[in-house]
Amino acid sequence: MHVWNDEINRRSFLRFAGASVGAATFGPVAAALSLNFNGTPESAFGTAPVIRIEPDARYAQVPFLSWDTEGGTRAQTNLLRLNSPIVLRVRAGGAWKSSGEFATRKDEIGGGAISYVFACATDAALRWTIRISKMSFDMTVSGQGRGLQDVDAVEMHFPFDPQVTPTTILPQAWYEDGRGKLPAVISSPDFGQILLSGAHNGVKARLEGNRDKHTVDLILELPGVGMGQECTLLFAPVRLALPKGMTDQALWQKVRRSWFNTWQPSSKWGDQDRPFSAPVGILANNVISDPVSFALPFYADQALWTPEVAPGISVMDQVRQSIDWWLEHRTDPTGEVVGYWDYRHFLDANPGILISAWDYVEATGDRDWLKARIERLESLSMFLEQRDVDGDGMVEATQSGNDNTLIEPARSCCWWDALNCGHKDGYTNAFIYRAWRCLAELEGQLGRKKQQAHLTGLAERLKATYFRTLFNPATGWLAWWKSADGQLHDYATPIVNGLAIEYGLVEPSQGRRILSLLLQKMKDVKFTRFDLGLPCTLEPVRRADYLQPTGLGVPSREDGVDTFQNYMNGGISAGHALHFIMAHHTVGEPEKGDEILNAMLERQIKSGFQNGVRNSANQGIDWTNWTGAPKGYEGYLADVFIFMQAAVLREPSLRARFYRPLIA
Repeated sequence: MHVWNDEINRRSFLRFAGASVGAATFGPVAAALSLNFNGTPESAFGTAPVIRIEPDARYAQVPFLSWDTEGGTRAQTNLLRLNSPIVLRVRAGGAWKSSGEFATRKDEIGGGAISYVFACATDAALRWTIRISKMSFDMTVSGQGRGLQDVDAVEMHFPFDPQVTPTTILPQAWYEDGRGKLPAVISSPDFGQILLSGAHNGVKARLEGNRDKHTVDLILELPGVGMGQECTLLFAPVRLALPKGMTDQALWQKVRRSWFNTWQPSSKWGDQDRPFSAPVGILANNVISDPVSFALPFYADQALWTPEVAPGISVMDQVRQSIDWWLEHRTDPTGEVVGYWDYRHFLDANPGILISAWDYVEATGDRDWLKARIERLESLSMFLEQRDVDGDGMVEATQSGNDNTLIEPARSCCWWDALNCGHKDGYTNAFIYRAWRCLAELEGQLGRKKQQAHLTGLAERLKATYFRTLFNPATGWLAWWKSADGQLHDYATPIVNGLAIEYGLVEPSQGRRILSLLLQKMKDVKFTRFDLGLPCTLEPVRRADYLQPTGLGVPSREDGVDTFQNYMNGGISAGHALHFIMAHHTVGEPEKGDEILNAMLERQIKSGFQNGVRNSANQGIDWTNWTGAPKGYEGYLADVFIFMQAAVLREPSLRARFYRPLIA
């Protein structure tokens, strides 16, 4: 949190918040004025957006910037790094200097505006004006003087702190050189979003990160300033409209603030010649973390309901760019998609791309892209088909799933990469089933009836064997996986059972029985914290079924009790509760799913499911134990926020659209 002290009190700042607008002044005392963003108060949850900006009293820099687009108190926390203000960077004579280094004249020009003027070269000066209006604030940079020709470049530098929240951008487009085209949405998870546009069409954005140092820098290149042109940047709050077809306005207000949290385009970080890195603009765990192929459908599913997040800015374009990147750069000639880094053998990687492709085409109707990509998508499906090594309809993982076979640096076959799931795995096969159904529908849209029939047949064969392969009559629910040695590995998982029921791999009557048994199991093991989400398992995972020898959460005891509730040994990563929630809607018991959703949304409103980027074991709340103690390492994991999709999917007409391929 931002701490007030005498020095800060001497700085001036603008605050937008309320209904009446008056003139703002910059002086030693904080000046306040009001802005009503949408005309009328909405509820106690949130009213008018608040934007807070504090220009420095002496130097051309801005040490404090924050916002809360739902009108709460989050704007009290600085989004910028400590001792790292917003500055103009000027290159003259081949050397870069910051505006904070120059002797500066500060002009308080009234009307809610302030200007800094500083000499940036011999006989040349820059003027940086910050101005407020009813609905926005803007920054204008202009140059003057005969020596301005010596100014080679001017940039505006925003040093965001991802340990507060991982601020990123969603631009109108990404150029081939990695720069972003304005307008762009600056997205600060749990704080809100700001639309950045430029009066000068040539403004480009760079997004540069450092995972080790926990930094994210948004750099705006301001062309023409050195040639005497004026460049203006406009910043205005963004609020998403109710998704088309959704009727519950009050529920949407609860999820609107954090609906963006799932979309984290990566900054450019790391050595681009090594797998442990990221290019700019690929949807990722967070802005300085990894793009992950098998997580892409989580983001794409959410984008389906909000394909355009601001005029001219499509989040589905981000999805398409991410799909193309995985297909062009991270897919082997065999048709296998890499999971992350250089890790292969993830059975949910290929279906992740196929499902995302369905989301993209469903949202945009882009048949030209589909025609150009369909054969490539078919190659991903063919890889999966060939992995059905025994011909029973289920797709077998390369990993055997047998006891004590998951040894570092190996990973398992799916998102749950510290669990020893393999061979006939319930989680991955559920996604493969959905992927084949989705690809079959896409083939049908192109009139490729033969391919559509083939994929439909693959899906039907998988469904026919799925339940009988994984059902455990001793417990009454599905085991997580059946290993190559024929053993069922059953840990009472709400996640896999919920997913299978949601996707129609379990008949509704049987699904109701399974859900009832698992809810009773939760009571028996005294799990009550639905506000946290749901544990991945309700029983301890044996050491033999965990990543060895030193993976996060790995037990020392063979029965797994010593680390139970930690990370993937029964811990909670909230997003996957989505499947258990929607399983209840699928079987006609929506009130039980809504009970979990409402508890989670209350937590999201009050305290949230992220504590900034951590990258340190047992410090991130992207995973917790059953009391809410941190057991993750990312701190911010975009997957966590997919549970909010239940707010949309609970509506029958929208649910019918989403699950249409599964019931075709």
